[in-house]
Amino acid sequence: MFDGEQPRVVDDLEVREPGPGEVLVGIRAAGLCHSDLSVVDGTIPFPVPVVLGHEGAGVVEAVGAGVGHVEPGDHVALSTLANCGACAECDRGRPTMCRKAIGMPQKPFRRGESELFSFASNSAFAERTVVKAVQAVKIAEDIPLTSAALIGCGVLTGVGAVLNRAKVDRGDSVVVIGAGGIGLNVLQGARIAGASVIVAVDANPAKETVARQFGATHFIDASAAPDGVKAVKEILPTGADHAFECVGSTRLIRQAVDLLDRHGQAVLLGVPPASAEASFRVSSMYLDKSILGCRYGSSRPQRDIALYARLYREGRLLLDELVTKTYPVEDFAKAADDAHHGRVARAVLTFG
Repeated sequence: MFDGEQPRVVDDLEVREPGPGEVLVGIRAAGLCHSDLSVVDGTIPFPVPVVLGHEGAGVVEAVGAGVGHVEPGDHVALSTLANCGACAECDRGRPTMCRKAIGMPQKPFRRGESELFSFASNSAFAERTVVKAVQAVKIAEDIPLTSAALIGCGVLTGVGAVLNRAKVDRGDSVVVIGAGGIGLNVLQGARIAGASVIVAVDANPAKETVARQFGATHFIDASAAPDGVKAVKEILPTGADHAFECVGSTRLIRQAVDLLDRHGQAVLLGVPPASAEASFRVSSMYLDKSILGCRYGSSRPQRDIALYARLYREGRLLLDELVTKTYPVEDFAKAADDAHHGRVARAVLTFG
């Protein structure tokens, strides 16, 4: 839990039973995403006290009235979209745009006399959590839950941005700025889509091996090539069809725009501070270039999580390789420090 001053591990948290249309899940594994750390450092404003975590998998313990697609004992991966399923955006197949899916945090937890908020309608850093039924997606029991946990955020966001938002096509060229947890999933999304040239850019040269494992055909060490646009254009002289900014830097957002070819798309996935502003040369946009925001991979979790689980079982999508290290939840501080300093692609917390 985060109380507004520091995150802490507690053992006296209570969670209510599921109500109608809700599911109680016993969490077995949860990925530590930079969005969780961004709440702690203030980059993402959120009310406190809050139980963090939003990338989890576990076993259904109980279901509320009206829930029929999962039952106790089912293995599930969780999404963060508590969408209503009935509004115009949900009806159009755009649940990430549901106005009831964000900005209305609930308080399913209690600690003593205090109620605690749920983060991202999920709170996967708890041994047990309550989510809306639409957030629980049944998966095969032979998928390790430490790997399945990562589908619900990093994979949905990165792979989804490629397949759903940018709609990368066979033979396209792709540049991925930042080879962290999201960037690696963009790389493998581009590989799955059939992109012909996939350039990973990162300031940590040690990430080259894993970037190539996930799909990069080229790697640029940004620490040795400060002019990222020039370095990319040595590989793609006319620019890229798609550039994905996965760091959250306004400087790199500008670079993503500048290295586009005609008709190119810059897709923004990194999360800068809420008040950050970015600039670009307006005249460059008249060659049919686009700057695309992307929330949660423009995903439809009930469809996409099941798809990605199937691609994993077919050997086409990497999950196990994303898990750099697992930590018992009591070692949260160590996991957070490793993630903050880039020592892991994804740290996964385990329970029980």
